[in-house]
Amino acid sequence: MLASNLQIQGAKETLGELDYIVRSLKTDEIIHIELACKFYLYDENAAASEEEKWIGPNRKDSLFDKLEKVKLKQFPLLHTAETIQKLAELSITKPSSQVLCLKAFLFLPKKMTDEIFPKSFQDCIVGYYIKPNDLELDETALYAIPSKKEWLLPAKSLTNWHNFSEIKQLIDAQLKINKSPLIYQKTPHKMERFFIVWW
Repeated sequence: MLASNLQIQGAKETLGELDYIVRSLKTDEIIHIELACKFYLYDENAAASEEEKWIGPNRKDSLFDKLEKVKLKQFPLLHTAETIQKLAELSITKPSSQVLCLKAFLFLPKKMTDEIFPKSFQDCIVGYYIKPNDLELDETALYAIPSKKEWLLPAKSLTNWHNFSEIKQLIDAQLKINKSPLIYQKTPHKMERFFIVWW
């Protein structure tokens, strides 16, 4: 690791940030790595391209948007005069390559099979999503509704578990403000993770 979260300053504002500059221990190559962790739901009607069909839970972004941002903004930042000067100040050789490391947590419509997707996508599918009308809560189960900051935490670290009636009220409150909550449902034999979407 040569640098991380490297802020690049322009004359009046921050131009952006380079996530990591590393030196390969195998090849000695200097590499710029952008790291992202995203949650996407598959909506086959969202657009024509596959990348545009993977959307954020509240439809504010997509896999396509993320890839375009990396290609048009984050990767070109490496080649600006300000970045070159910053790297020189830190005695870091300009990276010869750039890579995106994208960890995706993917959710399919409940009845959809993952067999139509490439293996790299199948490996990232962690749950499903449903519409509010399709919600069939199990009155014997416990439910958690983590905040967005808790989405990456393992379910066993969540402490606020609710019964059927309590979780229904919390879900309804989120849906009213156009937020798609992530829900964990646990029974003695099974743990499920799913979104309930407002759209």
